Amino acid sequence: MRKPEDREQLIELLRGSFDSNLLDSDALTMIEGVLQVSELSARDIMIPRSQSYMLDMKLEMADIIAVAVDTNHSRFPVFEGEKDNVLGVLLAKDLLRYYKDPENFELRDMLRPAVFIPESKPLNVLLKDFRSNRNHMAIVVDEYSRVAGLITIEDVLEQIVGEIEDEYDFDESEANIVSDQDGWHRVKAMTEISDINEFFGSNFPDDDFDTVGGLLLSHTGRLPKKGEHFKVSDLDIKVLRSDSRRIHALLIKKLEPSQETLPLE
Repeated sequence: MRKPEDREQLIELLRGSFDSNLLDSDALTMIEGVLQVSELSARDIMIPRSQSYMLDMKLEMADIIAVAVDTNHSRFPVFEGEKDNVLGVLLAKDLLRYYKDPENFELRDMLRPAVFIPESKPLNVLLKDFRSNRNHMAIVVDEYSRVAGLITIEDVLEQIVGEIEDEYDFDESEANIVSDQDGWHRVKAMTEISDINEFFGSNFPDDDFDTVGGLLLSHTGRLPKKGEHFKVSDLDIKVLRSDSRRIHALLIKKLEPSQETLPLE
């Protein structure tokens, strides 16, 4: 048979093998994921800064432990002064040392070195680095060396094994805000606050968060779960899809004036 001459023909051949029952759906998905990883960079899948859990060095230990318990995350970048000044990464398991000897526990001494990568770093190269260096998290920085987001080895592997999708998933080509029904709109969590204000006629500040996902995180103080429902100022917001690390999609509806709650502080 004729050999595939490009990536598209190779994928067509693989899908033909699936149709002939030579590959099952899981195997086909993973093979396509491996091919896709070689074409993506860190900026394509990173958790944006506005949706990232980062710890301020000045936080009390009780607050740090509470964040670790509430989020169930295993790694937290720690900054001092501003988020662009990352000192290192705290592993949640190292907090056990605090319980063992709280008087001699020093957070600064517990930090592991942070790994910084550019937004343009290819995912296949990053995955190789994760494996060889035994790191599980990297800080993504932009061209001005500012923190743009976070990326973990789980995020990269998820591109290969895939994640559970549902009827509310967006096609990549779709707009960030898509009209649904009965006044509701499906909104990508990475939609910028300026676009939310323009579309819904809201007046949210963008000093502390850049996206509607960041707005919801600021409002709740935690990572909301799928199906949770919130009223934020003049918007009714439902979480359509989220995982253990980030919010993916929301349903948003403009509230009538009589239904509005107090604005965010």
